[in-house]
Amino acid sequence: MFIIETVCVAWFSLEFLLRFVQADSKLAFLRGPLNVIDALAILPYYVSLAVAEEDKGAAGEAGDRERPGGGKGYLDKLGLVLRILRALRILYVMRLARHSLGLQTLGLTVRRSTREFGLLLLFLCVAVTLFSPLVHLAESELTGVQDFSSIPASYWWAIISMTTVGYGDMVPRSIPGQVVALSSILSGILIMAFPATSIFHMFSRSYQELKMEHDRLFKEECAAAAAAAAASATVELKEVDIGLGGGGGGGGGGGGEDEAGGYVDKESDRSMESLLGGRNQLSSGNNNHDLPAGAF
Repeated sequence: MFIIETVCVAWFSLEFLLRFVQADSKLAFLRGPLNVIDALAILPYYVSLAVAEEDKGAAGEAGDRERPGGGKGYLDKLGLVLRILRALRILYVMRLARHSLGLQTLGLTVRRSTREFGLLLLFLCVAVTLFSPLVHLAESELTGVQDFSSIPASYWWAIISMTTVGYGDMVPRSIPGQVVALSSILSGILIMAFPATSIFHMFSRSYQELKMEHDRLFKEECAAAAAAAAASATVELKEVDIGLGGGGGGGGGGGGEDEAGGYVDKESDRSMESLLGGRNQLSSGNNNHDLPAGAF
């Protein structure tokens, strides 16, 4: 697994460096969210290598002499940081957003629907603040059940009930508590449904826009490829015509190239013109009786 990870990180690092070198604006490149994810996915590998080497050196020094009391705490913190960085390698999956239309649509929807998500959190917080004291009062004060020990502890129950998760770790036993639970569940369904419609429409609109953009880019790439192929074919035909024209010119002085790429025998043309001119002269002389009949 170390070898596979090393090969993958080397490939990702090369790709990241090449895209950074080719970027027009280096600052805009580093600010891009996908580029930040790439950096966070690549850096933990190199940091883990450096920390592992440092950990080995510290372990060797600890074998030679006893470490002070603070050394162990430092290494424990360093090991915790290393485990967190290793956990960040799961961000490799986010690289699929470059090639997945669905993940791109999800990210665009989250970015455009920040107001709707804010409203959802606001409604949820208000409802949790309302139902947590009620269930605490119904269970702890009226029936004496210790599951809901405090109002902040009841927040967890209100959140998992209103989001229809329901782990079952905290369950109201009394009838007033169950009435409060029913009210919180129904209100949670309504609260979750209100902004969900707007978020769904935003997701559908974002998907259509990204799909049209991908289709447009695909058509432009096809048109560019076709134009490049046509240009290369034109260049080849011109080279062939130039080669044929050079061969005809070096063949001798008797031939010449016309506009259509063919050749005309200039000597034959002159001989035909002289023959026709002689015949015309003979005909005119015969009519004027200037030459004897034996000239014919």
